[in-house]
Amino acid sequence: MKIGFIGLGNMGGPMAANLARAGHDVTGFDTADVTIDGVARAASAAEAATGAQVVITMLPNGQILRKVAAEVIPAMDKGAVLLDCSTVDVESARAVARQAQDAGLSALDAPVSGGVGGAQAGTLTFMVGGDESGFNIARELFDIMGQKAVHCGPSGNGQAAKICNNMILGATMIVTCEAFALADKLGLDRQAMFDVVSTSSGSSWSMTTYCPAPGIGPQSPADNDYKPGFAAELMLKDLRLAQEAAAAADADTPLGEAAMKLYAEFVEREDGMGRDFSAMLPRFEKRGYS
Repeated sequence: MKIGFIGLGNMGGPMAANLARAGHDVTGFDTADVTIDGVARAASAAEAATGAQVVITMLPNGQILRKVAAEVIPAMDKGAVLLDCSTVDVESARAVARQAQDAGLSALDAPVSGGVGGAQAGTLTFMVGGDESGFNIARELFDIMGQKAVHCGPSGNGQAAKICNNMILGATMIVTCEAFALADKLGLDRQAMFDVVSTSSGSSWSMTTYCPAPGIGPQSPADNDYKPGFAAELMLKDLRLAQEAAAAADADTPLGEAAMKLYAEFVEREDGMGRDFSAMLPRFEKRGYS
């Protein structure tokens, strides 16, 4: 399959490389000067999209997505698929989908879960909104780049699923970190706490798979000085998207809002920028900052 791939950063680069290794004809574009093994380099986003059966985008935000979409959609052949894997606001996803559909394209919003490690290993989960025909065309690509793709309904629903998922993740990571910090002050051994909670009603992905306590549970960023697998500023971005969506939908999300405020404090006023989102644990060990 001929694929255009726009956005070859920490996530997009490994995803494009996996597609090329699987035998697909991949042409990529990024505003940074990057080279990906097996991926031909284009001089522009429109050039990468020209003649492609599927154009994949992995971009930082909705504003950039709208700008790139305006450039690539006119260059795409009718019947091709515009597959956006960025995490953006729901309205931007739906606006780009309308623009693509008006041009005779299929449009999918397919944000991912799994972080840089999942992109490298090809074990991402895709949450997909858009038409069924586009989903069926892209399915074989999802199988290469990830371990699961869930069709969540019409355009924008992939983004809706992603921000709801990450609102849960942000809140559960905070309370997991709070619990470890409390356990320390109560004299409870961290390993004992993990052994109890990981097999009890308080269990969560934040505890059992991505434990924020170094040396406890499976390997995680906590065991690498909290170098990010998923940066705290990206969690803050997703929590803000969730709160924007909640306001637009008149949804009551007080814990999601509290999580957003804590991550904003951590990233913008403390030392969270550039650290993994699980680095909330040393923050709570210090009982926060003044």
